[in-house]
Amino acid sequence: MTATGHAASLESVRAAAARIAPFARRTPVLTSTTLDRMAGRRLLFKAEVFQKGGAFKFRGAMSAVALLPADVAARGVATHSSGNHAQALAIAAAIRGIPAFIVMPSNAPAVKRRAVEEYGGRVIECEPTLESRESTAARVVAETGATLIPPFDHPDVIAGQGTIALEILEAHPEVEAIIAPVGGGGMISGIAIAAKAIKSSIKVLAAEPALADDAFRSKKSGSIAPVLRTDTIADGLRTSLGRLTFPVVRDLVDEVLLVEEPAIVAAMRLVWERMKVVIEPSAAVGVAAVLDPSFVARRAFGSTAVVLCGGNVDLERLPFG
Repeated sequence: MTATGHAASLESVRAAAARIAPFARRTPVLTSTTLDRMAGRRLLFKAEVFQKGGAFKFRGAMSAVALLPADVAARGVATHSSGNHAQALAIAAAIRGIPAFIVMPSNAPAVKRRAVEEYGGRVIECEPTLESRESTAARVVAETGATLIPPFDHPDVIAGQGTIALEILEAHPEVEAIIAPVGGGGMISGIAIAAKAIKSSIKVLAAEPALADDAFRSKKSGSIAPVLRTDTIADGLRTSLGRLTFPVVRDLVDEVLLVEEPAIVAAMRLVWERMKVVIEPSAAVGVAAVLDPSFVARRAFGSTAVVLCGGNVDLERLPFG
């Protein structure tokens, strides 16, 4: 823990940036006159869809994998994930030349399983329950000696995700607010820690589906609230905050913005059509938040960065025709 009681600091984020620099892409910042007009302010879209693996998750995975001592790394890394972290960890392990054991539920999209295997990950199937995922991962770790790298509740993962804020503010120091989707909280935590340390006046806002509003309720109550529903289209945001990410959301995130399912689908389609960028539903949550009429009406700040966190879409199951 840092002196502030948080899992990462500006110094650890900067160290992570140096670690991942040879491997991670410095993703572009995109603009759209149409979306600026709709939002009533200047928008800057941090396009993590162009990161390795198609999502921001590679930053945190590479940050953690790069720090492992050689003898520990040789035994491999492991995680349980059905999505972007699984792919990110497989890529990071391949770069380091070590095994990656990825526990995936039997109902994980086939396209995501194929991607993990193509990146060199060794997939171990389990039942589609959290209990089965965790117990299977524990068994894999016990049998292989691999190091468990969780998707968000890990100091080096949080520091890696915070490098997004470094890149935004280095390129655009005028930014007054950053909006990023929140699921487990690794990305919003890293961003908040780095951004607030660099520019104390900046607002850091988390965007969340109303059907998975655990972060909103956690922030309001002051303690971690459980996930009550998992039927949002934003499948990457169905996880509740963790032991390390909750304190950052509590202390440094200014507000959690809720958006409804139709707005998520509309924002996803809008970005595809107007910006010609393929984003997944979870990434559309941040766009939906900044375009929500109640947010547009607010004039507390102007230039706003929106993190397009990923673009891994199952093209066989698009939410629009």
